[in-house]
Amino acid sequence: MKHTLSVLVEDESGALSRIAGLFARRGFNIDSLAVGPAEAQGQSRLTMVVEGDDQTLQQMTKQLEKLLNVLQVLDLSCRPAVERELMLLKVSAPANKRSSILDLVQVFRAKVVDVADEALTLEVVGDPGKLVALEKLLKPYGIIEIARTGKVALERASGVNTELLKVSTSGGRVPA
Repeated sequence: MKHTLSVLVEDESGALSRIAGLFARRGFNIDSLAVGPAEAQGQSRLTMVVEGDDQTLQQMTKQLEKLLNVLQVLDLSCRPAVERELMLLKVSAPANKRSSILDLVQVFRAKVVDVADEALTLEVVGDPGKLVALEKLLKPYGIIEIARTGKVALERASGVNTELLKVSTSGGRVPA
């Protein structure tokens, strides 16, 4: 199972390398990692996606909490959370196909951030599933380049789990 960990750390030299080293020493791969300043000066928030069973992740969380500079570790996988990712995507867009690409851009609420004779560069923000869906639909046009930030996430203050809202009364998933 994939887990999203939110790790609050003191913003000091070597904090990121100690955390990455902890995972590397135990043979864990970090699927995505995003780091930036947190709400308090001198603190940073790391959001990482890692794979492992619940018991393994519980062990890793305990190890993280023992590290110097680590202030808080939350596994957001089982908590109501807001998750977003940014993707820049350069797609081949000759004049005869440009309008159909622009239609997809509108549906996904993406933005065109650069236009060239034969290509468009798009910016799309959303949950990782949205990004994968757009990428899949644009693949037949010819994807030239992709850059993704990795997931960032925060626990929902409201406590409302929007994943539960996607389930219809018949038990099936409602398209997001």
